Amino acid sequence: MPRIVKSADDRRNEILDGAQALFFERGYERTTVNDVIARVGISKGGFYHHFTAKEDLLEGITARLAQDAVARVRDILDDPGLSALERLNGFMARSRSMKLADAPKFRAAFDVVFRPENLLLYHRINAASIAVMRPVLTRIIAQGKAEGAFTVPDPEAAAEILLHLNASTHDAVARTIDAMGTAGEDAAIAALDQRFQFQGIAMDRILGLPDGSLTIVEPGFTRAVMTARQAG
Repeated sequence: MPRIVKSADDRRNEILDGAQALFFERGYERTTVNDVIARVGISKGGFYHHFTAKEDLLEGITARLAQDAVARVRDILDDPGLSALERLNGFMARSRSMKLADAPKFRAAFDVVFRPENLLLYHRINAASIAVMRPVLTRIIAQGKAEGAFTVPDPEAAAEILLHLNASTHDAVARTIDAMGTAGEDAAIAALDQRFQFQGIAMDRILGLPDGSLTIVEPGFTRAVMTARQAG
């Protein structure tokens, strides 16, 4: 029987599929490169041809998840009847719904990437996500500028600033994770909620919108994500 030769992209995605399944089943820390190699059924040389370390897998998975998230809001992005503000709020509302649906997985990932020793990994993952999201957000902001709703000189620069603003919550999220299960849990969640609300106002002002135009979080969202746990 002839040997099936897979393209580099197909093999890379196969490795990411195996790694993603293992990370969700066992957790990132308890999964080794050898586990991934065994799951996928490739040689070590085959693995290291595509990835240099386990951290690269998480970065690659993040980019794929971001691409999947964009695909799942494609109807909102392409709806010709939506204004830019409606499109942006709809995009963020759908993203929150998806995070709530997968909250245990997000929470498990937070436990890894928000550790102090994983700060570099956090920035690498964030960069992978921004690379996917920047053109999407740029398109929405450009529409808002054309409509006269957003007052920004450069939609792409505005998109990048907004995405990095989102990443600036790292320390606030890390403090909340540390407080979970302690007497300070409620106060930490309330503080993080307030931080997200302030972030929404900052985004409004960057885009030239009245305060409260954008909804970053809804009541109960932060608590639901932060208290979620994976079964088993």
